[in-house]
Amino acid sequence: MMQAAWYEKNGPADQVLQVGQQPVPQADAGQVRVRLACSGVNPSDVKSRAGGRPVRWNLIIPHSDGAGIIDQVGQGVDAGRVGERVWLWNAQYNRAHGTAAEYIVLPAEQAVELPENVSFEAGACMGIPALTAFRAVELAQIEPEQTVLVIGGASGVGYYAVQMAQAQGARVITTVGSQTKAAFLHESGVHDTILYKEESVADRVLAMTDGAGVNAIIDMDLSTTIALVDAHVLAQHGRLVCYGSNERGVVPLNYGQWLPRSLSLHFFLVYELTHAQRLRALDGVQAMLRKGLLEHHIGPTYPLADVVLAHQAVESGTSLGNVIVNCGGG
Repeated sequence: MMQAAWYEKNGPADQVLQVGQQPVPQADAGQVRVRLACSGVNPSDVKSRAGGRPVRWNLIIPHSDGAGIIDQVGQGVDAGRVGERVWLWNAQYNRAHGTAAEYIVLPAEQAVELPENVSFEAGACMGIPALTAFRAVELAQIEPEQTVLVIGGASGVGYYAVQMAQAQGARVITTVGSQTKAAFLHESGVHDTILYKEESVADRVLAMTDGAGVNAIIDMDLSTTIALVDAHVLAQHGRLVCYGSNERGVVPLNYGQWLPRSLSLHFFLVYELTHAQRLRALDGVQAMLRKGLLEHHIGPTYPLADVVLAHQAVESGTSLGNVIVNCGGG
């Protein structure tokens, strides 16, 4: 048996999450079993548990991201992978068992080699945050010396997107929700920050760009950010790349502002990248990891027994960095 966290119905974390014993899974053909060191807790994980996705199985072990060591391989998988340090993607997407446990079994290609210079805690941040950031920056098509506005630069996705855009030679402007988050980014070398709760984002961006606006916006909430287009924050031929929205229904778009300026809007869901898109993202993130080009913003870490506190920390929105659950392996 293994220690795991799970829920059998949707609801508040302290009412539905349980921690206890579950059977240890066995690797089948084409699969690997990973002894998990860390599990990453993402906003999508807590939203799913709260009711964003109805429970489709008898129980759900949550979390799609994690890192650990392969300890068993199924038929058709190279036995030499046993003992390999790995990070995981889509571990609980369309599956009942995620990474909030001591062990997980999943298709071999979803376990990616974790370079020795990268901690398990950082590895547990790769699946959703880093791959989302890579695809967003790719879609933004930023050229050297162009300017990009990253919404929420101190968030899990935002912090990686800031670094990836800078690595391409772009100037990055980003919004933050507090002086503490701004100070963190300033220490990391990101100086163009906007306190969106205290000042007009549109006015500040236009002032920072001498009225020209930015070439791309990487957006975590379409329902609020789309208003920036009407305020001419997005320059001619600019691209708005969106991976989320707080308003899940109709979000009005002012056609008259978009067509004359040849603007474009790009949506994507990191869980549903095509095979080619996924490979590019994996190769790109791996290359940056091996070269030590990515800094990781590790937030509070909780033992598996305190998974409720981990979910509450993510829901509060006050934690700095990616929230991690320690699963004990590794």
